[in-house]
Amino acid sequence: MREPIKTIEWEGGRDGYVRMIEQTLLPTEYVVLEVRTVPEMVDAIYRLAVRGAPAIGVAAGFGVILGLKDETNPEPDDLMGKLREVAATLAKARPTAVNLFWALDRMVAHGESLHSSGASGAEMLDKLFAEALLIHSEDVDSCRKMGRFGAELLKDGMTVLTHCNAGALATAGRGTALAPIYQAVEDGKRIAVYSDETRPLLQGARLTSWELMQAGVEVTLLVDGAAGTAMKSGRIDACIVGSDRIARNGDVCNKIGTYQVATMAKANGIPFYVVAPLSTFDAKLDSGDQIPIEERPAEEVTSGFGKRTAPEGVAVYNPAFDVTPAELVTAIVTDAGTIHQPNMERVEAMLAAGGVTG
Repeated sequence: MREPIKTIEWEGGRDGYVRMIEQTLLPTEYVVLEVRTVPEMVDAIYRLAVRGAPAIGVAAGFGVILGLKDETNPEPDDLMGKLREVAATLAKARPTAVNLFWALDRMVAHGESLHSSGASGAEMLDKLFAEALLIHSEDVDSCRKMGRFGAELLKDGMTVLTHCNAGALATAGRGTALAPIYQAVEDGKRIAVYSDETRPLLQGARLTSWELMQAGVEVTLLVDGAAGTAMKSGRIDACIVGSDRIARNGDVCNKIGTYQVATMAKANGIPFYVVAPLSTFDAKLDSGDQIPIEERPAEEVTSGFGKRTAPEGVAVYNPAFDVTPAELVTAIVTDAGTIHQPNMERVEAMLAAGGVTG
């Protein structure tokens, strides 16, 4: 197997910029986007040039540095004001992926800690830059841990179904849901993948199938509506997806259509696995009912990729995500271990073990 691609990186020193794969152009064009300002980062996150909860978190950390890098010998109080302003701007990019807010809160909290310790403005800038790089490196490490834990659930000869893209293109490392597949293949197991195309933006067709082919993993593309038939006909041994936010009771928010996949998996006696780092858990939320669901523009449905496929004036409901109840989830694989049959007690125990508080 070939090593998965690298999605997002910082180029140069503190006065550098962000390099990321422009995912809206895949699979027909491979373009590396250079992001040098906060408005450019907000735009990249909103229009899905960078997407996937962990990658968005990394982008947010880097985005903070983009907003501060031109400060020259700032006063600590002024720098904290600017830091909070930049974080507030980045927070408006997308409402659902909790990693965005997790990374921004982490950067602001780090700045506050440095400020209260009496650090100079220059010292604060250096250490904030180091913190953004740490978020990136931690995500790379987190992906490998999830890969190792998740690979234990995959047996030789299995065929798994995945929805949307939760691979290297969604993280700074090997991915969340695809990381166990990469690890299992690397371990010598024969694993094949069925990838839902994932309407309306076709992340499964454009991204997951492309990424798996680049890595040399066997993949078959199918339309979203064929997933149930594939399960019923015995083609699927397990389902494995990522997540953008997980509530404390184990309810899982992921790309629209995930709930249907989980429901069909339950009906066909097929395990449904979710793979996400602890940073994706929102300990402040008791259940998935409290997760804000982003609604995307109607044009994504009526005129996807520039071609009108619906009549002018038709009403459109276009939620970007849905919530899968914990009772449909066989296990949640995290970077700290696996939560089998997730519920509030088991989730809270894992979060406590990982040092995550509400």
